[in-house]
Amino acid sequence: MRPGNQSSMSEFLLLGLPILPEQQGVFFLLFLGMYLTTVLGNLLIVLLIWVDSRLHTPMYFFLSHLALTDISFSSVTVPKMLVNMKTQHLSIPYEGCVSQTYFFIFFADLDSFLITSMAYDRYVAICHPLHYTTIMRLSVCVMLVAGSWVIACACALLHTLLLTRLSFCADHKVPHFFCDLGALLKLSCSDTSLNQLVIFTAGLTAIMLPFLCILVSYGHIGVTILQVPSTKGIFKALSTCGSHLSVVTLYYGAIIGLYFLPSSSNTNDKNIIASVIYTVVTPMLNPFIYSLRNKDMKGALRKLSSKKP
Repeated sequence: MRPGNQSSMSEFLLLGLPILPEQQGVFFLLFLGMYLTTVLGNLLIVLLIWVDSRLHTPMYFFLSHLALTDISFSSVTVPKMLVNMKTQHLSIPYEGCVSQTYFFIFFADLDSFLITSMAYDRYVAICHPLHYTTIMRLSVCVMLVAGSWVIACACALLHTLLLTRLSFCADHKVPHFFCDLGALLKLSCSDTSLNQLVIFTAGLTAIMLPFLCILVSYGHIGVTILQVPSTKGIFKALSTCGSHLSVVTLYYGAIIGLYFLPSSSNTNDKNIIASVIYTVVTPMLNPFIYSLRNKDMKGALRKLSSKKP
């Protein structure tokens, strides 16, 4: 519902990526290929986990939810960006912009919580292997995923409700390829101090706190690995956690660099590039990371490809 104190303008203009007009065609094909790779690659992960009973474990339970979340996360922003690049129709309705902001925050936070759940799973598997099946039972896994959905939904709803209270100035040009919350706040004529406070506190809850939990988990894992006398045990533990560490580095590295390490040298172009990394590149790379560095996934893929119709 459109708030009463909103300006008469009913749409925003998404200025998109900072590229030259003659480069639009090349970047359209590039991002279309990346989006299709994201969707098909993550769907393949879900399919492999579903059809191979050996992958019916807590780690792959979380991975299947992460794959579906990555598809949704990219689908919030990339299709609209592709349409804008192809048609040069840059406008997005006010309601559509608010909806995009909600789902972007929701899936970004959900990604963060699911990655944290996967880190907890690896911590239990390596540091408490004898109690793994007891601790990581199905009810616990379902509770972790359900809790991630509830908290992510609450955070996104809070940001969105506060956004709808604002009025906007005459300039409705958003210097981004999607309705980024920070970019929208800069266009507002209202006092955004409460919005900024919520961004900081909710950011600590949804991004920094999970990231710290991941660091603590891998700190314990590192200590446990160093206590393993055999080189084989160390290699097995590293191979198990390597793919997850790659995802953590890509995802949190881009977000923390963009939102929590501000610099006077940062430009809007750099912010857009950082946003592309964690909204487009990371979801696309996840299938490759988990399939190329994971023995179980490669085995499931070989098994699926060897089945005769």
